[in-house]
Amino acid sequence: MDIKAIAHNLTTHGVYGTYQIYEKRKAVRLKEEMSRLENERIMNLLQQRMQKKYSEEDREAAYAGELKSLFIKEVFPKIYAEESKKPVEHKVVFMERGAKLSLSLKYMRNYIKENTDYEVKTFILQVRVVSDEQYYKNAKEYIREAATAKAVFICTANDLMGYLKLRPETTYIQLWHGCGVFKKVGLSTADKKFGKTAEGHKEYPLNTNYSYVTVASPELSWIFEESMGIDKDSGIIVPTGISRTDEFFMPEFVKNCYTKLYEAIPQAKDKKVILYAPTFRGEVANCVSPDVLDVKLFAENLDDDYILIFKHHQSVRELPPIPEEYRNVFAFDMTREGNMNINELMTVADICISDYSSVVFEYSLFERPIIFFTYDIEEYIDERGLYYDFDEITPGPMFKTNEEMVDYIKHIDERFDKQEIVNFKNRFMCCCDGYSSERILALIED
Repeated sequence: MDIKAIAHNLTTHGVYGTYQIYEKRKAVRLKEEMSRLENERIMNLLQQRMQKKYSEEDREAAYAGELKSLFIKEVFPKIYAEESKKPVEHKVVFMERGAKLSLSLKYMRNYIKENTDYEVKTFILQVRVVSDEQYYKNAKEYIREAATAKAVFICTANDLMGYLKLRPETTYIQLWHGCGVFKKVGLSTADKKFGKTAEGHKEYPLNTNYSYVTVASPELSWIFEESMGIDKDSGIIVPTGISRTDEFFMPEFVKNCYTKLYEAIPQAKDKKVILYAPTFRGEVANCVSPDVLDVKLFAENLDDDYILIFKHHQSVRELPPIPEEYRNVFAFDMTREGNMNINELMTVADICISDYSSVVFEYSLFERPIIFFTYDIEEYIDERGLYYDFDEITPGPMFKTNEEMVDYIKHIDERFDKQEIVNFKNRFMCCCDGYSSERILALIED
């Protein structure tokens, strides 16, 4: 601390308070230095192995695999085993693999902060954003904190804890990032066009050590049992409801959503909102979003009564362009602009157009019209696979053309079957009633 900072702290916190601040900062610096030295040792060990096992021309191709193996099979288990000898602390850890905290984690984290005295620690690992080396270094610090946590929350499958044994005092909860599942995931896609090989799942298991996996309805349990390899009698799959849906039942949240919408798009005050929220196509690492919806046709037929909002999947890097003459006039891309997340956009949407995305599960809570734009359903089923007969399960019409969608919207008052949505909601979302977070919190306090 410099002289000005010391003087300020002495005035504000007193002598002992200033000493505590100094000691805390000193401890942080020491921890950072120890972590740096540890990382250096790990990377030096990796280089030695690469030189010993591979010829110079083969090292580059083998590097990523060796890096992953070293951290997941050796570094993480060793750190966890050592740190878990320490007492469990009164803290809860949240881990996000991606670049931004998902809504599932964000809502549950806020709920715990507001309703308990647990210390909360959050780790955003930034996979595919930072280098692989940095990703595993970020993960290392997460593993270290998880080893002494009362509870750990995640929301996506990951292989980071596949080679360590969870200590019994820690509750490890998979919140999942969607409310339901149409498209096949995890072990359901092993050795298929989309997904890892069965051997890959065996070497780097994605869903291990769970204490609980929270789901929106008992109807969905079998899907998570199959995709995660969880025994149906284990008691791990629990129909608590999904925490982030609690805010849909809060009048103040709903009011704020409309306020944000009108600030971002003033013309929405006099129009209804069509939300287009498709899932991605292709592998996650280089996925794309559909670019088939005809903005021109929609605008020519619907712009007197509607605006169109796009919300593409967060994994998509390159967003399909909106034609210039309609952009920010009739059609608005709020994937990265507008400061509204998918929960907020669903709240204000009068109609939702989607496809095989789990968005339709939570949107059914509003009992509003859903349209399924399934122009590529045969190809999608061939590549990815679906858990249900799609035509049988969808609570709304399936269309392959823009013309069909526009015609349906123009006659929506006489064609919309609300009971279809209600039945779907009761089947797949029956545990989402505004109290899911309360039930999830009880899992770690029992």
